[in-house]
Amino acid sequence: MSGKADPRAAGEGTTSRTRLDRGRAALGPALELVHTGRAPTRAVLTAELGVTRATAGAVAAELEALGLIRVDARPGAAAGSQGRPSHRLSVAEDGPVALATQIHTDGFRAALVGLGGRIVATAPGCEVVDADPAKVLGSVVEAGAELLRETGRRCVGAGLAVPSAVAEPEGLALNPLHLAWPAGAPVREIFARQVRAAGIDGPAFAANDVNLAALAEHRHGAGRGARDLLCVATGHRGVGGALVLDGRLHTGSSGLAMEVGHLAVNPEGRPCHCGSRGCLDVETDPLAFLTAAGREPGPEVSLLQQSYDLIREYYADPAVRTATETLIDRLGLGLAGLVNILNPDRIILGGLHRALLDADPERLRAVVAGRSLWGQSGGVPILPCGLDHNSLVGAAELAWQPVLDDPLGVPA
Repeated sequence: MSGKADPRAAGEGTTSRTRLDRGRAALGPALELVHTGRAPTRAVLTAELGVTRATAGAVAAELEALGLIRVDARPGAAAGSQGRPSHRLSVAEDGPVALATQIHTDGFRAALVGLGGRIVATAPGCEVVDADPAKVLGSVVEAGAELLRETGRRCVGAGLAVPSAVAEPEGLALNPLHLAWPAGAPVREIFARQVRAAGIDGPAFAANDVNLAALAEHRHGAGRGARDLLCVATGHRGVGGALVLDGRLHTGSSGLAMEVGHLAVNPEGRPCHCGSRGCLDVETDPLAFLTAAGREPGPEVSLLQQSYDLIREYYADPAVRTATETLIDRLGLGLAGLVNILNPDRIILGGLHRALLDADPERLRAVVAGRSLWGQSGGVPILPCGLDHNSLVGAAELAWQPVLDDPLGVPA
């Protein structure tokens, strides 16, 4: 046997190392493509990454070894197709999860969310929110910790959605007015402390709930494929807005961009807590709708649910129909102003605004088109949000982002 090295073997080793290096650099982009549903097959992954078929195969195999995706090497061929079908790629249904939590005026909710924005498990929501942020966040984290114990899942981190502007880099909730929390509460620090105390692995994050809804919708819902996406939503109280620009969530210089709730749409309207009058925040939220319909809000269910029930069951009532049209006109006026400023290629609406759109889509679209420069030139698509729990899914996206950036850092 000769003692000389085989140059072909050396060349093959160099090629393998080069392929491996390229593959490692592509792991994050590849995982994001599968995570957002943009690479359902290895052939699409190869094209999207701009790498060779062998490199794409190595990347997919590594992500599967990490327990993040599944590769189906024997997919069924579509009827009438020719040739060997490409390997199918999907997120691992039994893979790790992120702990997602949400606080709103009528309670809180915790969930475990896997890759692909799939909610794996949820805890029963609480209907009481204490004025002490530490107590509330401790309770919601414990509910999430119990889900992790029950399911035995690996956890990559935790995310929190709150109905308040969250200032960066400190993570302060500047205006949690409807929660009765103190202005400037350090919610991220408190949340992170509670996560550590519960023995949950991974980093902890916190952000505004509508920002997170927009992030989730852009990756997994009605905003997928949009470049410049405007999201406006009203939940249990107040109105929020978010903007995705060129595929990335726009939060401004300190996390406080897109406070659209304080856009005035009725100069003679209700006083707003910001000091102005007639803002979207007090003219198009559930309390404004119930008041306009002549209904006294009850304590049995949330204001949002009462509004949903009123539109669904009593829309034929003239008072309810008139209230719906009034709020549609006010919302349309606000959206038209935002279209003039932002020129989005898509608008999505959540919460009560989604219900208003469903009730009379032509009226809302006509108001926006008639009041906006760009709307008159062709119209901006206005769609309902597509995810039932988009703020929760968005909170999970915060925790998943470090894994998307570096899949090799996923907990073992």
